[in-house]
Amino acid sequence: MQNIRLSKDHCSVIILDQTRLPNEETYCTLRTRRELFDAIYTLQVRGAPAIGIFAAFALYILASDIKTDNYAAFDQAFDEAVAYLKTARPTAVNLFWAAKRMRNIVKSNAGVSVIEIVDLLKKEALRIQQEDIAMCRAIAEHGLRLLKDGSRILTHCNAGPLATSRYGTALGPILLGKERGLHFKVYADETRPLLQGARITTYELSCAGIDVTLICDNMAAAVMQRGLVDAVFVGCDRVAANGDVANKIGTSGLAVLASHYKIPFYVLGPSSTIDISCPNGDHIDIEERDGAEICEQYFTQRMAPEGVRCYNPAFDVTDNALITGIVTEHGILTAPYTEQIQALFHRQEAH
Repeated sequence: MQNIRLSKDHCSVIILDQTRLPNEETYCTLRTRRELFDAIYTLQVRGAPAIGIFAAFALYILASDIKTDNYAAFDQAFDEAVAYLKTARPTAVNLFWAAKRMRNIVKSNAGVSVIEIVDLLKKEALRIQQEDIAMCRAIAEHGLRLLKDGSRILTHCNAGPLATSRYGTALGPILLGKERGLHFKVYADETRPLLQGARITTYELSCAGIDVTLICDNMAAAVMQRGLVDAVFVGCDRVAANGDVANKIGTSGLAVLASHYKIPFYVLGPSSTIDISCPNGDHIDIEERDGAEICEQYFTQRMAPEGVRCYNPAFDVTDNALITGIVTEHGILTAPYTEQIQALFHRQEAH
């Protein structure tokens, strides 16, 4: 599926609305500033890499709507659009990473016309998407080395094709292995409160013909205790410089369980998700969302008394000591993560 793409006239972004899955495959055409912001904030588009891709396309659309031939005025208006879009999701670093790349296009082309800059922004957005496809394929190749025919994998939230452009991160090795004739068994956490595992992961895996079983989040320990899990594969929204990982709420608890039951715990994501400026997980800004998601959304009636306070952090931080390996497009990082992450970035800078 083409979950994110430009319209034929290149005047809007078309997305598959993930909030309507699995019962409806609805595509939305987005053009206005508010529509583009809301698509990220309301999770119509979600998954760290997908947010980055979408943000790049959104900034191109917003740039094309800036009506001026003056570079300084265009630059100021574009910076305002970037600042506005970045407030939609504070934790997913790919949003900031993509915005920085798009800003760099504007800043480094002050000597050309605004029309040419807008065209360069479109090309950069398309480049970001193509790079993501290549990265996910490389992540899938590296991650597949950790599995064998018949492996049983537990996953949390959604890190499949709809969270990226193709293959996905945590699901990439599973889908690639399926293409090559391997058979896997997947246990998918439902992922409360927004049920990304139930609504999206099981949808993607079922469409691919992969054996998937849905479990409630609080059943993971029982599945592990019975010896039914060989590895845990999860995605990531931000990786700190020391290897601490922010991912969907519930990930940290899974890592603790996996450590107790001596099950390898792998985080899969592109190197763009690593925030080298963030020293550790304590410095990651964790988004807190509306409590109505816990007690009202997806229920026909309210599931808690009126007035009860709800605490609804969207992410938690998994300590690097609980992580067996971080799988990127460049290979598999292992402890000590600080040194391995620094070496990875030095290699990237050298190229």
